[in-house]
Amino acid sequence: MIWEWDASKGSSVPDQAYIDKFYNRTIDLIDQYQPDLIYFDDTVLPLYPISDVGLKIASHFYNANMQQHGGNLQAVLFGKILDAQQRKCMVWDIERGLADGIQPQHWQTDTCIGNWHYDRRIFDRHGYKSAELVIHMLSDIVSKNGNLMLSIPVRSDGTIDDQEVKFLEELAAWMDVNKEAIFGTKPWKVYGEGPSTVPDEKKKSGNFNEGNQKYTGEDLRFTLKGETLYVILMGWPEDGKAVVKSLNSSDPQQFGKIGQVRLLGANDAVSFRQTSDGLIVDLPARKPCEHAYVLKVDRSDPKSAR
Repeated sequence: MIWEWDASKGSSVPDQAYIDKFYNRTIDLIDQYQPDLIYFDDTVLPLYPISDVGLKIASHFYNANMQQHGGNLQAVLFGKILDAQQRKCMVWDIERGLADGIQPQHWQTDTCIGNWHYDRRIFDRHGYKSAELVIHMLSDIVSKNGNLMLSIPVRSDGTIDDQEVKFLEELAAWMDVNKEAIFGTKPWKVYGEGPSTVPDEKKKSGNFNEGNQKYTGEDLRFTLKGETLYVILMGWPEDGKAVVKSLNSSDPQQFGKIGQVRLLGANDAVSFRQTSDGLIVDLPARKPCEHAYVLKVDRSDPKSAR
């Protein structure tokens, strides 16, 4: 099996034996292990557009999954660089990047706290992503109808180093307090507020644009679960007051009349007032967690939802 060079296309093209082997091995994997999720690190599908083998694999994967689940499709297939039509039958994956707004279909960011494979040099220079950066990324992604696939690179013996352990402990501590604002949620009418929502060429949807976002105490992200709105404060306001402009008493985007506001992880209730300038919340002196802070907002009359 060889790769042949196609001078007209300026790229290498696999021969038929390679294509057949790739197809047979992938189908065998699907049949033996019955995965519910497959991620292809390819543009659209494997060997696209020189072969339809990727389409045949996708068809087999979906049909086999439906047979395994009584006719219900529970399989998820990820591909990169998908157009609008392709995103209706596969999940769009953005490698080390972000979307610039709420997407009509679910999508995904895949990234790693270091390199895709373990690199001792990153450990030596303390170069892993911080828990704060990943929590901010996660909050932004979920507010835009996406999910985050995060890689923790392992050493050759299958273990992780102490800096990675510390990262996971910080992330887990944040999730212990705030997970209800992430799991089982969907986007609200707008994904957020603040300077980070201002359109910028560097923030357009696409691969390898992570790290271009900078957050302040004015930056917010929204998620929704049932009748409850979660407001994720990406920073702690210096004056101790959180202002949510989208929840003002007159804006057409308003959530409705607010009956209760809680700060996840805080023991004491917080005072609030809904004015024409927005929902203003007096935060406690003590932060309930690190990195990002979640207000849980409920209407006074859930039936007034808009």
